[in-house]
Amino acid sequence: MEERKGSAKSNKVAAENQEKWVYDSSVDHKGNVPLRASTGVWKASLFIVAIEFSERLSYFGIATSLIIYLTKVIHEDLKSAAKSVNYWAGVTTLIPFFGGFIADAYLGRFSTVLVSSIIYLLGLILLSMSWFVPSLKPCDTHPCLEPRKIHEVVFFLAIYMISIGTGGHKPSLESFGADQFDDDHTEERKQKMSYFNWWNFGLCCGLLLGVTVVVYVQDHVSWGVADIVLMAVMGTSLVIFIIGRPFYRYRRPTGSPLTPMLQVLVAAIGKRKLPYPSDPAQLYEISQSEKVHGRLLCHTNKLKFLDKAAIISTENSAEKQNPWTLATVTKVEEMKLVLNIIPIWLATLPFGMCVAQASTFFIKQGVSMNRSIANGFEIPPASIYSLAAIGMIISVTFYEKILVPVMRRTTGNERGINILQRIGIGMLFLIGTMVAAALVEKKRLGIVEKDPLKSSHSMSVFWLAPQFVIIGFGDGFTLVGLQEYFYDQVPDSMRSLGIAFYLGVIGAGNFLSSLLITAIDHITEKRGKSWFGKDLNSSRLDKFYWLLACMAAANLCVYVFLARRYSYKNVQKVAVVDCYEGEEEKGGSLA
Repeated sequence: MEERKGSAKSNKVAAENQEKWVYDSSVDHKGNVPLRASTGVWKASLFIVAIEFSERLSYFGIATSLIIYLTKVIHEDLKSAAKSVNYWAGVTTLIPFFGGFIADAYLGRFSTVLVSSIIYLLGLILLSMSWFVPSLKPCDTHPCLEPRKIHEVVFFLAIYMISIGTGGHKPSLESFGADQFDDDHTEERKQKMSYFNWWNFGLCCGLLLGVTVVVYVQDHVSWGVADIVLMAVMGTSLVIFIIGRPFYRYRRPTGSPLTPMLQVLVAAIGKRKLPYPSDPAQLYEISQSEKVHGRLLCHTNKLKFLDKAAIISTENSAEKQNPWTLATVTKVEEMKLVLNIIPIWLATLPFGMCVAQASTFFIKQGVSMNRSIANGFEIPPASIYSLAAIGMIISVTFYEKILVPVMRRTTGNERGINILQRIGIGMLFLIGTMVAAALVEKKRLGIVEKDPLKSSHSMSVFWLAPQFVIIGFGDGFTLVGLQEYFYDQVPDSMRSLGIAFYLGVIGAGNFLSSLLITAIDHITEKRGKSWFGKDLNSSRLDKFYWLLACMAAANLCVYVFLARRYSYKNVQKVAVVDCYEGEEEKGGSLA
C-alpha cells in the first residue's frame, strides 16, 4: 500500500515537473532547461512571424517586379529576363540547403537567422546605393536607353546577397519558430499544427503589402525610394527579433546530420551477411534516459537492409561504443526517413515548375493589359500578384477554422487530414491554374490578332484574376503542407534542412522551368516558329501553359501512387521499441 502511494506521489511530481519545465532537449537563452510558462509557444513565435512578415515584404517587393526591372531598366528581352528571374529565384531557394545544414550542424538556428538577416540587410543597402550613388545609377539621362555596366554589376551583386541572406534566414527561421512548441506536450503539439498555417498567414500579409504598397512606390515614385522602405522595414524587424531573445527556446547544434547516416550505411554494409533476428526487439536501441538529443523512433519493416546496422553481432561492449559498426534503431529509422522523402520531393518538382510562372509570365501578361480601374488610376503590373496572396489567406483560414475542426470530428485524426492529402489537394488546384492561364492567354492573343494596333490593352487585367486566385488557394494547401511535411518527417536533428527541402522544391522548379523554356524554344524554333518570341504578342504562352497542365496532371497520378504507400515518422512513446504500423497511416504522423 505504501509503495503504491509512493509511486502515485512520484508520478504526480513528475507530471507537475513536465507541466512546469520543457524537457525536449531545448534550452533557454541562459542555457538552462526552459520554463514552460515564460518561454516558447505564441509569445515567442509572434516575434519570429514578425521578422518573416518583413522578409517576405522585402522579397516579394523585389521578386514580383524583377522581370519588369530587367526589361525596362536593364533592357533584357523577355526570354532572357524570364531566365534571369528563374535563375535568381532558383539560387534563392536552393542556397537554403547550405544554410539549413550550417544551422543544424554548427551555428544553431538563432545565430544563423541573425547572421543571414544582417547579410540580407547589407544587400538591401547596396540595392539602395545603386540608385542614389551617382556613379552607380543606371544613367544620367531620362529615359535611360542603355544602363551603365557598373549598375548592372552592383544590382546583381545586391540581389544575390539577398539570395545568400535568404539562404540562411528562410530554413532556420521557420524551423526556429516550430521549435517553440513541445511535441511531447498535447496542447503545444496542437498549437504547433496551427503554427504553420498562421506562419503562412503572416507571410501572405507581407507578400500582400510587398506587391501593392512597395510595387506602387516602385511604379509611381522610384525604385530607389522603394529600396529604402524595404531597408528600413528589414532593419526594424531585425531589432524586434533580437528583443524577443529571452522568450525563445533554443536547440543546440548537434554536429553534421550526415555523419550518423553514413555510419548506418557503413554498419549495414559491414553486416550484410548476418541473418535478420526473428524479433525486431533484438535490434540494438538505447533507453529513453540515455537519449540526449531528439526522440526515439519505432522500428519499421521498410528498407530492411538498413536494419542490419542495428544487429548486435557480439556481446563485446567495444562494438556498442563504435557507431561505425553498430547503429541504434533510431539512427536506422532516421536514415529511412531521409530516403523515404526523396520520391515525394521529386514528385513535387512539377508543382515548383508551375509556381515559377506566377512571378514571370503571369506578371508580364499583366503589363500588356488594361490596368486602369477608376479616375485614371493604374494598378502596377506586379500588384496583380496580390490576388494570389488573398487566395492563400482565404485558403489557410478556411483550412484552419472550418476544414480541420470538421475533419477532426469526422475522422478522429488530430490533423484533420494527413499532410500528403493536403499537398495533393493543392496540386489539383494547380492544374486548374494552368488551364485557366491557357484559356485567358488564348483569348488575349485573339484580341491582339483582331486589332494589332490596340494590342491587348483593351482587355482588363482582371481577366488574370482566376489564375492568381486559384494558385493562391492551392498554395494554402500545397505550400503549407510541404513546409509541415518536410519539417515533421525529417530526423529531429535536420529540421532546418527539412525546410530547405521544401524551398528546394521551388528552387529546383525554377531551374527546371528555365531548362524547359530553353528546350521548347529550341524545338519549336526548328519546326518553324518558337513559342517564346521577343514579346508576349509574338509568343504562344497558351501552348506552354497547356503543356504544364498536362505535366501537372500526369505527375499528380505518380504522386498519389507514392503517397498511398508512404510510411510516416513514428515516434516511440514508451521505453520498449514497438512499431505501431496501424497508427502511422491513421494519424498522419505521431510526431
